[in-house]
Amino acid sequence: MPDCAVPVVLVHGWKSHPGIWNRLVPRLCEAGIPVWSFDYTSLDGAAMEEVAGSLGGYIAEQRADEDYSGRIDLVCHSIGSCVARFLLEVTDGRTRNENVGRLIAIGPPNNGSALAELFCNPVIGPEITARLTGTFVPQNFDPAADVMVRACRPESATMKTLRAAGTRPDIACHVICAENRTGTPAFFPCLGGKTFVLLPGGRWEMTCAGDGIVPLVDSVLPGATLDVLPASPLALRDNPAQYCHLQLPRAPEVVERVMEYLCRNPATGAVNRSSS
Repeated sequence: MPDCAVPVVLVHGWKSHPGIWNRLVPRLCEAGIPVWSFDYTSLDGAAMEEVAGSLGGYIAEQRADEDYSGRIDLVCHSIGSCVARFLLEVTDGRTRNENVGRLIAIGPPNNGSALAELFCNPVIGPEITARLTGTFVPQNFDPAADVMVRACRPESATMKTLRAAGTRPDIACHVICAENRTGTPAFFPCLGGKTFVLLPGGRWEMTCAGDGIVPLVDSVLPGATLDVLPASPLALRDNPAQYCHLQLPRAPEVVERVMEYLCRNPATGAVNRSSS
């Protein structure tokens, strides 16, 4: 089967939905790539392990429906990347029954989310939550009661489990991130175009090296290629918001980079195209 005919599983992020792929899906269809879009909106409030188990069940159902046992690829956004990694590296890490060629992670909090930690901070958490309400978090959002947010804190049991499992050498992993290279406030107006980052010792800082929600340091994953977009700062001149976390899967440059990876044989090796 040609690389561009391998089924692709799409996994959206926290509090998101499959509509985030409305720019990518048409490109996949044009290329003749089968699309399996995993929707876990009905699992709002579920633990990472439960959502990962549901993803595994969905893939099994799709394989049965299509009578297909070959390789698949995964494209994930944000926490959806952690869900996929939990399935592949923890649940299936030893048996490796899932035949996966590559995992493409867009804006993933691979090392845990600094913002999730910030939300749970009793001093500044409420203020940050208020600033992001209606944009990134829903009304009446309570981080203490949100299982997925707690699971994405850097030192949570879930993140420790992922770190202990390690990445799978049989799966090519590509991380696609964005940063506000021009320091433009319109990149993510809620935070003045910047992103919170957690520094050693528990100190906080705001940086342009992130997508407004996830700083670059939270995304870096050993063994994975890293693309930091936009490749040219000029891309931020007319529509900087397309590179913020909320819109990243729809950014034309991101869509093209995803297509480039999907139509490449993962066995040929990966090229690090980081622009940082």
